[in-house]
Amino acid sequence: MQHIKYFVMGLVCFSIFSFSKCKHETAKRVLVNYGDFDPELVRGYDYVILESAHFSSEDIKILKSNNQNVLAYVSFGEVNEAAPHYKEISEYTLSKNDIWNSYVLDLENEQTRQTIFEIVRNNLETKGFDGLFLDNIDNYTSFGPTPEKLTALVSFLKLVKAKFPKSHLMQNAGLEALDETEEYVSSIAVESVATNYNFETSEYRMRESKDFNQRIDNLKSVAQDFGLPIIMIEYADSAALKKAVKKRLKPYQANLFIGEIELQNLPENE
Repeated sequence: MQHIKYFVMGLVCFSIFSFSKCKHETAKRVLVNYGDFDPELVRGYDYVILESAHFSSEDIKILKSNNQNVLAYVSFGEVNEAAPHYKEISEYTLSKNDIWNSYVLDLENEQTRQTIFEIVRNNLETKGFDGLFLDNIDNYTSFGPTPEKLTALVSFLKLVKAKFPKSHLMQNAGLEALDETEEYVSSIAVESVATNYNFETSEYRMRESKDFNQRIDNLKSVAQDFGLPIIMIEYADSAALKKAVKKRLKPYQANLFIGEIELQNLPENE
């Protein structure tokens, strides 16, 4: 795919929410929620990302009628012990992620590919989602446990896109892999750019300025190189912290969602 850059009066027209849009554009509304909720309560979002197990095909019809881009969470990198498909592929997993009590997938394994593809098919074909939120893609980069499996990931993405060419695939993290994956994804999600949740102490906090600026610079490069919409997911547990996150990200007009780390609640106020 050709990388496109946009210029206004000789300057790069950059905004994190979509490199192809300029500062006068309005950021998109984003909801990320992995809990159960009444689909009638969710309206007017550009992106709704949810756990499909809680919702029927009728629920998805309601959500699609009131929102754009209703996406089902699917991990292409790990499987949790509590997941229904864990038993099918547990013997083929590679290592454990203790933070989330999940196990690293081997997408070179045919049983694993078939199992994950059936989940994809059920979400897109049976339940009628607009697309998928692809988690744990960073596992296939130098920051993850299986960078040597990147070719297997790409071939699987190719298979999914060939079967469901109109589906919206949102890649979560794994920016390092975008040279290989960009042909198959429609948007990018990044977590914890402004914030830095501490899993050991369960503490919500802002990221140090130097680290934040480095991450923003990286996103600028990604936006310039790939031109894909970027969705930012931040974690906060208080009104004060949410306010600080919004202030920090305001110059970038981010497509932004802020929630607690478990992502189980609908936002009370936006």
